[in-house]
Amino acid sequence: MRRLIFASNNKHKLVEVRAALDGIAEVVSLAEAGLEGEIPETADTLQGNALQKAEWVLDQLKVKCYELRVDGVFADDTGLEVDALNGAPGVYSARYAGEHCSFDDNINKLLAALDGQSNRKADFRTVICLIEGLPACGGNPGNPGNRLSKISKDFDNPGESWKSNNNLQDLQDFAKREISIRYFEGRVDGQILTERHSNGEGFGYDPVFMPDRFAVSFAEMPLEVKNSISHRGLAVEKLAAYLKPLS
Repeated sequence: MRRLIFASNNKHKLVEVRAALDGIAEVVSLAEAGLEGEIPETADTLQGNALQKAEWVLDQLKVKCYELRVDGVFADDTGLEVDALNGAPGVYSARYAGEHCSFDDNINKLLAALDGQSNRKADFRTVICLIEGLPACGGNPGNPGNRLSKISKDFDNPGESWKSNNNLQDLQDFAKREISIRYFEGRVDGQILTERHSNGEGFGYDPVFMPDRFAVSFAEMPLEVKNSISHRGLAVEKLAAYLKPLS
């Protein structure tokens, strides 16, 4: 079975992702991999942030000369896009109410921004970035993340393999191995409720997001139901479909 490091310590995400990849891949959290530090999220797109997070793990593996066998790293970024707010909070969803804010802080700000608003249409999008072919210890010095960002700027096809004959030698010189980058995207449309609805499930904006064709919020759904229809669930499903023949 393939072993992948997931660029997260979020227990809710880990539960969802491990359930979806059960029997397909072993998912290792940052803490389990012994990786510490603040992951950057400074890109202006979900895809950019997902790549940046995965690159950060790659950098840490290089610095630590990590000995645990891993087949790849992956990271995700999610954004809630609200029609009446011109797509906000979008890429800033996790810190909508400011740095170090809580889930409740974000929800409170969102509900206040939509107070009296009849148009409550919104969508959730998740982009997963998977990097395979990790660099071996002892490669050339430098920052792999920065070089990957530079080389992969023109790649913008979720779910497709990244290959570039022009830049492959540059990567191989650094990593001593071929590296590939793939993206997987999921989206779900719905409505923002006027107040929280939860039975203890879910996290983030789940208590106020009701997906289309359902009469309950994400936070009122059993995990298996949410995973089958949610933005992250759909993105992970595409990741699983890619990984399954390789497991």
